[in-house]
Formats: sequence, structure tokens, C-alpha cells
Amino acid sequence: MKGVIFLFSMLGITPLAERLGYATEQLAIYTGPTLGGLLNATFGNATEMIIAIYALKNGMIRVVQQSLLGSILSNMLLVVGCAFFAGGIIHRNKDQVFSKATAVVNSGLLLMAVMGLMFPAVLHFTKSEIQQGASELALSRFSSCIMLVAYASYLYFQLSARNSNYSQIGSEEVPNEDATEEDEEVEISMWEAIAWLAVLTIWISVLSEYLVNAIEGASDSLNLPVAFISVILLPIVGNAAEHASAIMFAMKDKLDITIGVAIGSSTQISMFVIPFCVVVGWMMGQKMDLNFQLFETATLFITVLVVAFMLQDGIANYLKGLMLVLCYLIVAASFFVHVDPQASDDD
Repeated sequence: MKGVIFLFSMLGITPLAERLGYATEQLAIYTGPTLGGLLNATFGNATEMIIAIYALKNGMIRVVQQSLLGSILSNMLLVVGCAFFAGGIIHRNKDQVFSKATAVVNSGLLLMAVMGLMFPAVLHFTKSEIQQGASELALSRFSSCIMLVAYASYLYFQLSARNSNYSQIGSEEVPNEDATEEDEEVEISMWEAIAWLAVLTIWISVLSEYLVNAIEGASDSLNLPVAFISVILLPIVGNAAEHASAIMFAMKDKLDITIGVAIGSSTQISMFVIPFCVVVGWMMGQKMDLNFQLFETATLFITVLVVAFMLQDGIANYLKGLMLVLCYLIVAASFFVHVDPQASDDD
């Protein structure tokens, strides 16, 4: 029964996440490209945040950690990979290019996030804490506050528009000749878009509660590890909107927007959503920390290095896309056979 509830909740959230992305895009038309990019990234991650907060409230700290990690991995490998592959097949007679500056600054932020996640895990596994358990929690809370300050500084840098090379995540300007093509699709008013955002967020919240409550039962009935459900299945639901829009923009040869949607979303999850969940858990009395365990931290570190290497030259093609998708399949297979050895430690 839990497996059925889980599957139907997942199927229900997927179209709602897509409609949430549509309503955000409509609202972004009225707010302008810079604020619109921020809205796109924020509401694009609203599904993940809602699921994470419900899981945190239920004390399912490992589900929170793994679902957010899965969102980063899904965006960086699967979404970017599919977008590069689709765009490369459509435009195989030329190289597709994107802003190296935007990719570099996002890669830097992602590496900073990896550093924030790595030190609590290293402390834990080297048994080098002053106070066992308490030190890594205190370090996680301190590091989370630092990461939130860094992300706020990044947003200020973007919104101040001091350097046009560093365009706001998801808000890259469309060339003039295509502006009318993109901007003429005003289908609902600003207040209708706001109302839809409110209604969709409430519905996603309701289904998220059912989804979170059914995870452990679904793991037993479907004979799937909780880690696989959290890292692979949940993010695919939450990233439905980003996945579709990133591929669409890549096929239109607008790779800057694709990078903004996918890598910008990963940056926001790692530098804002994860530290935010640590702070919310602190207020709830839950011991949410940045120790994502050795296997998950190593997976994230290697993924960030691979993607940063792929993005460094500012050129995309179908071979790079295929390689990223194949990397994601390796990650998915790894989590399919992975059993969390210390899940009970965080309860």
C-alpha cells in the first residue's frame, strides 16, 4: 500500500512541478530578466525544499541529505547531459558555445559547497573531533551560516550587474532578434501567476507529506534501497520542469540559459537550500548536519570535478552530453547497490 501511495504521489508532483515552472516563467516576464532569473531558480527548487522540510520535520535527516544531493547530481549530470546531447544532435554541424565566465563562477561556488560538506565528513571518519558528534554538528552549523553569507554575496554581485559577463542564474539575456519570439508569450497576468504559484505550492506541500511518509514503506514493498529512492527517484520528480526547459533551450541553441537553469539550480541547492535546511533543523531541534557520509561526499566531489572540467572550454557537443548521461547511470547504479551503513547514527 505504501508503495502505491509513493508512486501516485510522485506521479502527482511531476506535473505540478512543471506547472510551477511555467507560472514562474510567466511571472518572470513582468519582473524583468535579473529578478526573473532568481525567481526561476528559487521556485524551480521549491519542490525539493518542501520535500526536505517535511522529511526534516519527521526526523528523516538522511532522506533530506540524500534527496538534496540527488538534486545536485541530477541537475549536473542528467539535465546538462541530456541538454548537451539533444542540442549537439540538432546542431551537429557546429559547436555550441556558452559563457565560460558564468560556468566558472558557478563551478567555484560548487567547489566551495563541496569543501563545506567534506570537512564534517572527514572529522567524523578520522575520529579527530574534540567532542564526538557535537563538534561536527557545530562545524556544520557554522559552515552553513558562512555558505549562506557567500550565496547572499553572490546574489548581490549578480543583482548589482557590475559585470555583464556574470549574468544572473537562469536569466541570460536573449539576443535582440529572438527577444520578441521569447517575450510575446504572455499568457496570464502577474496576479494570476502569483495566485497559481501559491495554489501549486500548497498542492505540492500536501503531496510531499504523503510522499515522505511513504518512503520507508515503499522501500520495502518495491524492494529498492532508501538511498536509491532518495538520490535518484525523488530528484527526477523535483527536476521535471528544469529538465524539460534545459533541453528545449539547448535545442534552440540558447546554451547560456541551459547552463543557468541546470548549473544555477545546483549552485542554489548546494549553497542555499542545504545550509538553509541545517539552520531550519537547528531551530526544529533536529541534528541536521553537513556530514553526508563518505560515499555521498565522494560522489559529489567527483561529479563537481567532472562537470567543471566539461564546462571549462565553453563549448558543448553531443559527445560531452553522452558522457555526462553515462556518468549519471554509473552514479544511479552505485546507489542501487549502496546500503547506508550509518543511517541509524543520525536518528
